[in-house]
Amino acid sequence: MASSCSQALRHHACKSSKILRIHLQKSWTNRSFAAYQQPDVSSQEEIVIPKKKTWSKEAVLQALASTVKRDPTASDYRLQDDSFLTPKTASDFKLFCRSQESGRNAAKYFINKYPKYFEKDYAQPHIPCLMPETLEAQLEDVSEAALKERIQLRKVKAAVDLYDQLLQAGTSVSLDLTNDLLDLICLYGEADPVQETFEAEQRSEEMEDIQDETQTKKGRSPKASDLLKTSWKENNNAERIFGLLSEPNTRSYSALIRGMVKHAAYTQAFSTYTDLLNNRLKADVHIFNALLAAVPAVRPKYNEKWELILDLLKQMAEQKVKPNLLTLNAILKSLRRCGALGRSQAFPVISEMKVLSIEPSLASYNHLLAIFYRSGAQVQTPTDVLVEVMNEVSGKSFTPQDPDDAQFFTTAMRVCLDTKDMEQAYRVHELLGVGDNWRFMGSDFQQSIYYAWFFSLLCMMENIDVVMKWYRDLVPSVYYPSSNAMSDLLRALDTDSRLDLIPKIWKDMKQLGHGNRQQLVEEVLTLMAREKHCPEVQESFADCALDIMKMYDTNERGKVIMSWTASSLSDVTTILLAANRRQEAWEMLKLFRTHNRVPSAELLNQFVTCVKEAGQVSQAVELVQISAAFCLSETPKLLQRVQQEFELSEEHKNILSDLEIQTFNGD
Repeated sequence: MASSCSQALRHHACKSSKILRIHLQKSWTNRSFAAYQQPDVSSQEEIVIPKKKTWSKEAVLQALASTVKRDPTASDYRLQDDSFLTPKTASDFKLFCRSQESGRNAAKYFINKYPKYFEKDYAQPHIPCLMPETLEAQLEDVSEAALKERIQLRKVKAAVDLYDQLLQAGTSVSLDLTNDLLDLICLYGEADPVQETFEAEQRSEEMEDIQDETQTKKGRSPKASDLLKTSWKENNNAERIFGLLSEPNTRSYSALIRGMVKHAAYTQAFSTYTDLLNNRLKADVHIFNALLAAVPAVRPKYNEKWELILDLLKQMAEQKVKPNLLTLNAILKSLRRCGALGRSQAFPVISEMKVLSIEPSLASYNHLLAIFYRSGAQVQTPTDVLVEVMNEVSGKSFTPQDPDDAQFFTTAMRVCLDTKDMEQAYRVHELLGVGDNWRFMGSDFQQSIYYAWFFSLLCMMENIDVVMKWYRDLVPSVYYPSSNAMSDLLRALDTDSRLDLIPKIWKDMKQLGHGNRQQLVEEVLTLMAREKHCPEVQESFADCALDIMKMYDTNERGKVIMSWTASSLSDVTTILLAANRRQEAWEMLKLFRTHNRVPSAELLNQFVTCVKEAGQVSQAVELVQISAAFCLSETPKLLQRVQQEFELSEEHKNILSDLEIQTFNGD
């Protein structure tokens, strides 16, 4: 009997393990279920080998590109056409890219404005993107075809006017076409979308002027939400056209609700959803996604937000609406504004979505990191969440599924910097090189932030050899370091006692446009003047200090780049004295009086020591005169030292005696 019980338990355990394995392998569930429902006819079908394989047009280029790695010594791919004008600073890079884009927009403007001059096609084979686009409506009659054409051309105002003309003429417009018009209005608002022409640049300049005026009036820059709230007006064209529909369907409500959420009319969106339910219609997944994203704006308290999220999810289940990836991301994005409650519910939400075979995207992990690691928070979460996220995404190549996918790498590197986790930072950077994940870096601004945080963490956590290896690999091929990044690098050099590399770093600073940064330059001078090194290093320091002196001179336009301070003058003089360049140091001493700066007593004592080794008595006496001219309190001690340590002539003794009397009378 015991053996039969053990066999039954063993059979039950095997059966349970099979059920668990099937439950975990969700990606295969649908296939297995389909296999059980349909008979296996694959063995009866004949296998047909195709005579020709059709490859994509970019297959050869992609194969060639996969064999080449990034060259750290080469410039960005956008700068290959004009190597002479390759930018060397971050500001030059921004100006170059904007100029290049402006020229491209100018070419598009003339091609689309005067298409008749560009009708001849010289390209073989035909390249559609090089030919003029059809931006003007071809149909002038009042018909549904003309309305459909204007919707496809994204002419919002023209489409609305033509729709009104159709109704005035007594022509009924189909519901599907009306819904297309609602989609267009709710997406772009009341105005036509900005085209990539001079109009776009003019519109952006007008927006900058408006923001500057707002900042001047209110004392702060306007928030994005402030600009969005003004874009949705009561009884606008979208609401008016929606009200003209005799029997709006789910898609009509979907367009209106999504438009309200997009333009920050959150309360109206929930009210419209209530009207949908009152009309005994069922919402679609897009409506629920929009409402889930709007939850934080309509509920002030954390628990109220979560209760509303749960209520919307229950209604989805009641209406048999299957959630998708954007549903998961909308919930996680709302949980970012739920504090500790969001942290307690984030993982259960992801687990529930995985049961529904919804795999998270990079945007999902970005929201998850933002929930647990808030920027600037005093109490940081342990790195367990970061490690779990990296375990999930490591080695995978992702495809774009959500606009927030581009935020993941920047957020992950920020978390690594906050938690001082160098190992996970390497994993994040390694993930960036997998497949086409580099496409998720986002804009140039996001890319610069990512590399700035990565480089700052390297300078903080790694030894200087590793830091310099990454520095040579990233700068300036993909990253133009800021003055703060160069300051971090100087601190890393100081920590590992590798100040001998400062002259090389200074050359890079000038090339990167940081040669006129007063604070950074003074930091370089302070490090070189702080302690004495071997003669070779001191000689390179002296050359570097003389090169820095040129940055203080007047430039071609007659404007002073930087102003001398007492500390910078003292540091340069100290560096030159350490390299036994007395004459150049003496010239620096004259600059104190020229720029109304007072030398320190320590500097004058160093100068006296250097002059003593050279046996220059006249310069020693002149140093005492300089100290007396600046009315330094150390003048009597300096005078006494010169009298004791130098062999003075009668002339020098008389000069010092007069200075001693003057100093005594002054006291």
